[in-house]
Amino acid sequence: MAQNSPVELVRNASTISILWGVLLIVFGIVAVGSPFLAAVAVNAVVAWLIVLAGVVHLMLAFSAHGAGSMIWKLLVGVAYLCFGAYLIVHPILGVASLTLVLASLFLVEGILDIVLFFKMRPMHGSTWVLLDGIITLLLGLMIYAQWPSSSAWAIGTLVGISMIFSGVARVMMSLAVRKTTNKASSSPSSLAA
Repeated sequence: MAQNSPVELVRNASTISILWGVLLIVFGIVAVGSPFLAAVAVNAVVAWLIVLAGVVHLMLAFSAHGAGSMIWKLLVGVAYLCFGAYLIVHPILGVASLTLVLASLFLVEGILDIVLFFKMRPMHGSTWVLLDGIITLLLGLMIYAQWPSSSAWAIGTLVGISMIFSGVARVMMSLAVRKTTNKASSSPSSLAA
């Protein structure tokens, strides 16, 4: 078989995907094992993304039409830069703030899932939506009730769990693709024999 055949390309891509999935699982385990360190890392990523957004706003300000638009974009860019820099310089406060935002997000998501359950109650499987809503609401309440001490574990643990599940899903999907590719590549040769 040629090295650049579609089957080989799929196998190579699935190998890279499996390796990426394993890395996600490993990093997820590390994040769950050291949730505060993971939360600080998440805060750093968010802070640098905010700084980057500020730089983009500043660059776009100079292509704005009109003095009012330029001044507004400059102010927004400076605000982004200041906020991002503040999060970089004060990572503990950044983690506490992100935790409070996360708790609020879970509270809103939980309430909306419960409302959605009542709208789709006749559908088969809608109980899972209710269960998801209740668990999400309780998690949001638990994080909020323990805030700011929940900052030490909430973000890192949740990011770690998410990474583990994403890694497992990626590995399983890649293995399924590889299995399907192996079956497809062996079918024509078995028919010829």
